Parts: sequence; C-alpha cells; structure tokens
Amino acid sequence: MKTYLVTGGAGFIGSNVVAHLAAAGAEVVVCDWLRHDERWRNLSHHEIADLILPQALPEWLHQHGARLDAVVHMGANSSTTETDADLIYAQNSRATLDLLAWCTAQGKRFIYASSAATYGDGSAGFDDDGSCAALAHLRPLNAYGWSKHLVDRRVARLQERQAPLPPQVVGLKFFNVYGPNETHKGSMQSVVARNYPAVARGQAVRLFRSANPRYADGGQMRDFIYVKDCVDVIAWLLEHPKVSGLFNVGSGKARTWHDLAQALFAACQQAARVEFIGMPLELEAKYQYFTEARMERLRAAGYTRPFTSLEDGVRDYVSGYLSRPDSYR
Repeated sequence: MKTYLVTGGAGFIGSNVVAHLAAAGAEVVVCDWLRHDERWRNLSHHEIADLILPQALPEWLHQHGARLDAVVHMGANSSTTETDADLIYAQNSRATLDLLAWCTAQGKRFIYASSAATYGDGSAGFDDDGSCAALAHLRPLNAYGWSKHLVDRRVARLQERQAPLPPQVVGLKFFNVYGPNETHKGSMQSVVARNYPAVARGQAVRLFRSANPRYADGGQMRDFIYVKDCVDVIAWLLEHPKVSGLFNVGSGKARTWHDLAQALFAACQQAARVEFIGMPLELEAKYQYFTEARMERLRAAGYTRPFTSLEDGVRDYVSGYLSRPDSYR
C-alpha cells in the first residue's frame, strides 16, 4: 500500500487529491488546519490515516516520514488579494522550501503547487519553461504569484547547479480551477460556485466590465480547468516517478467569462441573464485579461489524457455536486 502526505488536504485541490488517492486504496495523511469554515466536510467522505496540524508537521515527519512514498504539497495561502507579504512568504514560499529540503534529505518524491499567477499580465507568454533564464522574465502582479514564483526559481537554480534534489520534483502551474470542495474559499470561490445559487433561482450573473479596449465586457479570457483534471495530472505523475519538471495545468484553451456564464445557465436549465459591474480600482492594475496554458511540455512528458471541456465540466459540477444536498466530493 502506498502512503502519501497531502498538505492542504482539507482545501480545494488538496481534498480532491485526497478523495482520489483514498478511493484508489492508498493510505493518505492530511496536513491542514480545519478552522471554523466547515472545510472538514471536504474530508468527510473518505478514510484518512492521520490529520496533522501544520505546526506539528516537522515532528510528525521526524517520527513517521520514513513510511511516505511521496509528498503532494497543495497547502498555501491562496488569496490573490492578501497584502501581508510576510505571511504569504511564510505560508507559501518558506513552507514549500522547507518541505523540499526535507524530501531531498530523505529521498522522497515531491509534487508542489505553483500557479499561473506567476505569469503576471501574460505579456511574457504562458510557456512553462522551467529554466532560470526563462523564469527571470516573468513578473507576477501580486504577492501570491511572487511567492509561488520564488519557489519555481529556487528549484530551477538548484537544478542548474546540479545540486541534490528529491528523486522526483514537480511544480504545477494551476490555471483557473473550479469544481467541488471550494465552498470554504468564500470570495475566492470560482465564478461557477459563487453564482450557482442565484442562477438556480433564475437570477443574473454579474461579471466585471472590461477596462481594456481590446476586450469586450465579458470577453476577458481565462484558461478554466476542472479540478478533476488537475487530480488526474497529479495521479499520473505519482504513477510516473521518473517525470520531473515545471508544468502548466490548464485546458490549453482560453474561454471568455461570457462562455463560462453561458455554461452555467445551460447546466441550470435557465435563460441567460448577464449584468456587468465596474471593476474595483484596486484590481484594475493587477487584472489578467488573458490566460492560456501551453501544454506541450506535459504532453511531451507522456500525459495523453484529454481535458474536460468547459461545458462538460460545469455540467458535471452542477449536476453532481452543487445541485445536491451534500455538495462535497
């Protein structure tokens, strides 16, 4: 039986990873805080071997880490609007680098969450080139993106120096992820989750007006990816321990916010009603108008599974989760 540590395992992507691994018969140890927002429900459908508070993780690793086959590090402060850079650094950069060092010393495989936020405004493109030179051109727009970029650059530098690293080290640049188990994220939930209750009642979806003349209102574009596809990528990497690198995790196809709204209305069998509201001034300078993952490197590494279309993903999310009394995976 394989044993995995999933940090952030009660969170959005992490709990979906836990669900998959537990269903596959693995022993899963979760590291996370449960807080007061009922994120414990993200774990309630599955058997886990242990639940470790982050502050207790170093001692747990000292006592029990030898039994781990891999660490899947999804734990992070995921707020793109957090302005406490010290907090972001401690929770995202420092915690990841500490785990990287432990996995290196112990010879354990390490998969960690990076982010498409590392690409900033997209002017440098969305090529997941993991070299030091390529990463040096990226300019994240917020502290969250910078905290992820810092780790990517450190791993790249260690690789360039041929310094010791874990037997498998993978960074995953997640794009706009949506799907079950994101209720606890509050205002950071996907547009699908935030708007579902209103749409189910026949009300309108509110989208930001565009402040960029190249994009119509609702025409701003994102690479939306269903969380189950993210989990499939992680599961594939765990099955292929010789694959290392920095990889985008997106659908590879940018879609508009209007497309997303239309998919939600269709999934709820409601007539489309979209209202546009002004973008907050604090977001305008940091807003991404276009993201689209280049997926050639993951494909070249051997990943061949298709990605879920926006319409199919939203339909599955609504019919299988949001519309049910128990919406957790």
